[in-house]
Amino acid sequence: MGNHSQCLFRVLIICVCVPLLAGHAVMASEEGDGENASNPLAKVKNTDLRWQYVDRDDGRVNDLFIDGAFMANDKLKIKYELHYWEINVTGSSENDWESITLKGIYFPTEGIRGKLKYRIALGLDWIVDMGNQDKGIGSGADQLAPFAGIALGLEGGTMLIPLVQQFLSYSGEDVNTTAFRLIAIKSLPAQTWLKLDAKIPIEWENDQAVPANAELQFGKNINQYLALYVDGLVGIGGDKPYDWGVGTGLRFKY
Repeated sequence: MGNHSQCLFRVLIICVCVPLLAGHAVMASEEGDGENASNPLAKVKNTDLRWQYVDRDDGRVNDLFIDGAFMANDKLKIKYELHYWEINVTGSSENDWESITLKGIYFPTEGIRGKLKYRIALGLDWIVDMGNQDKGIGSGADQLAPFAGIALGLEGGTMLIPLVQQFLSYSGEDVNTTAFRLIAIKSLPAQTWLKLDAKIPIEWENDQAVPANAELQFGKNINQYLALYVDGLVGIGGDKPYDWGVGTGLRFKY
């Protein structure tokens, strides 16, 4: 792991620990007005422990990762991810750290227009590859990825979140990808929800390949501090990144 990766790893550990060790827990109903943390533009604090399995043409990937967020203030949200992969794409089982991501999200404005709630977001991802591409793990590129999006709250407990993001590498392999994403979250009875997350990336460095995919998530709030969910994943089109996948997650809310 390079020096900059070690530095970012320490920053990530701080990001995870600070919310957990804050002076007192904030109840989910008070933080973000009960917003669902599966919405990346929600004003919430959470730490998710997740596992996803995907079946690719060249083998399998088990992705174990931490996915969390906290509000630095009312206008700025910090998200973080740390991924660990177990794969067999090289013909034998390999496992190691894949990447670290730190994401800053700024909310310049939000409000209500009639019955429509909205929140505009501008942000930047800093993605650091952990240098294990020789094992078939990771992209081999450190990237910066600015994005813009809007969260639209509709009647009946439905949330729509369209996003557009540009991924550009600043070291390692060349990456130049424009990603279009649409998230829909529907609140259901008994403290459950359903989420659809459709992603259409255009890879300009790879003959405009479109490795599209979609994820369907069903989750349940166990109480004000815990939630559980399961994921179904599917690749779409000739350039799909994987055939299918499944996953699960445990969410801590505070």
